[in-house]
Amino acid sequence: MREFALTAALAGVVVGMILVVAQNRWRVGLFGIGTVLLVLAAARLVLPAHRMGLLAVRGRLFDTVLLTVLGAAVIGLTLTVPLPIAVA
Repeated sequence: MREFALTAALAGVVVGMILVVAQNRWRVGLFGIGTVLLVLAAARLVLPAHRMGLLAVRGRLFDTVLLTVLGAAVIGLTLTVPLPIAVA
């Protein structure tokens, strides 16, 4: 039970990558990965270090800021890429 957060994070990233690679739905997959990172940031902020297991790398503030910046960057870049123009 100690590594539940790590298992949940890996499962979320695997689902996102499956959407990107196998389903060719890169926008949905990357948005999901960014959301997983933001959820992990919130979990790291709220949960004690012994509940986060291997995801508690540095201090609480450092981990939270890093996960928030990475999650926001992935979501921001995903939403910034323009949709392809449909040719009629």
